[in-house]
Amino acid sequence: MPSRRSRSASRKTCSLWLTPALIGATFALSAAGATVAYAAHLENRDSFCASCHTQPETKFYQQSLAAPVDLATSHAAQQVTCIQCHSGGGLTGRLAAMTTVALPDLLAYRSGNYHDPAVTTVPVSDDHCLKCHRGVESNRDFNNHFHAFLPLWQARAGRQAAGCVDCHSSHGPGGDPQTAYLSRPVAEAVCQRCHAFAGS
Repeated sequence: MPSRRSRSASRKTCSLWLTPALIGATFALSAAGATVAYAAHLENRDSFCASCHTQPETKFYQQSLAAPVDLATSHAAQQVTCIQCHSGGGLTGRLAAMTTVALPDLLAYRSGNYHDPAVTTVPVSDDHCLKCHRGVESNRDFNNHFHAFLPLWQARAGRQAAGCVDCHSSHGPGGDPQTAYLSRPVAEAVCQRCHAFAGS
């Protein structure tokens, strides 16, 4: 059985080793947190996103500085930034966008191994839209039946069903501002798909 003196010496050795390890771990966590916070701050500025992104993002950013011509520039006029539409809701949605989109994009850009024009690797999902437009599905009158039945179609048809951006193209000009830049021919084609699926 070790003596009290050897146990005391062992504790001192352990605390001498443990203290720098805890300080190092605390510093590493603080640095990581500060890096994520700074990255989130930068991502809130569309000009930062456009500084690395290739076409067509640079064009989209330039369009956002003028009068609205599409859904994205209409959002920009209301102080909605790129990242607000290109990330999911809450902290987890934002972190997911940073780790699955922003970081790989940054590494590709810094290595010179990026697509020009850019390729959308993570499409804007309904969750991205519904974090701000949550009530759109709750209106059940006939004039809103397409929104009211969309979740049912999605539940039954999965990926074959349409989503918000199938009718409301963010960066496509020519839509009607009164209907959130809906393009009538595009929307009618989606309507026909839904009706065909429903058998009507």
